[in-house]
Amino acid sequence: MHAPAAKLIPPDILLLAYRSGVFPMADARHDDEVFWVEPRRRAILPLDGFRCSKSLAKVLKQGRYRVSVDADFAAVVTACAGPRADGEGTWISETIEESYRNLHRQGAAHSVECWQDGELVGGLYGVAVDQLFCGESMFSRADNASKVALAWLVVLLRRAGYVLLDCQFMTDHLASLGAVEITRERYQQLLGDATSGPPAMSLNAAYASVVSEASSAGASSSGKVIAQSLIHTS
Repeated sequence: MHAPAAKLIPPDILLLAYRSGVFPMADARHDDEVFWVEPRRRAILPLDGFRCSKSLAKVLKQGRYRVSVDADFAAVVTACAGPRADGEGTWISETIEESYRNLHRQGAAHSVECWQDGELVGGLYGVAVDQLFCGESMFSRADNASKVALAWLVVLLRRAGYVLLDCQFMTDHLASLGAVEITRERYQQLLGDATSGPPAMSLNAAYASVVSEASSAGASSSGKVIAQSLIHTS
């Protein structure tokens, strides 16, 4: 069902939606309407089930990309809303983009960025509600950049005390990284547990702990800490 959308979806409405297991989408970039979705089959990525291939672990250890958190949320969302290689349109309308920028300013939406030579080449963004993180979209302009961003996100969520990473819809790409599909009923059970209280720390604090650990260990890149964390649990 479609309903006229305001210029901004109020943050309290967005957060209530995520707590209820639904999220907004649009039919096209310039669509003035949004519709609310609650998939019958939901994709989640178990935080102890991320598949870190040898090639991805190598990229992480090399520190090929500089990774940051919340350094340029607006640029990540804009990149995710941009034209796709497969020619398909985007569900991230201007209304949705502006609404999530506003949610980010409220501290409830976050981004992970991958940089190469000062250029943003990959990243993802999503919404944090208590111990739930809902991944909204990701993009990549360089080999493995979005995978690196997701690998970092998984480790940061674990460190921060999150328990559920919602990927919304299953794709071959997500399945290759360890995502699984569950029923709507099972998702609601997990959602109840995940929204029972705040995480132990913020994503930014978790990021700082990774950087500090890498520095204390004399690691050439923080990515080594990420790779080691994933290899030990995959």
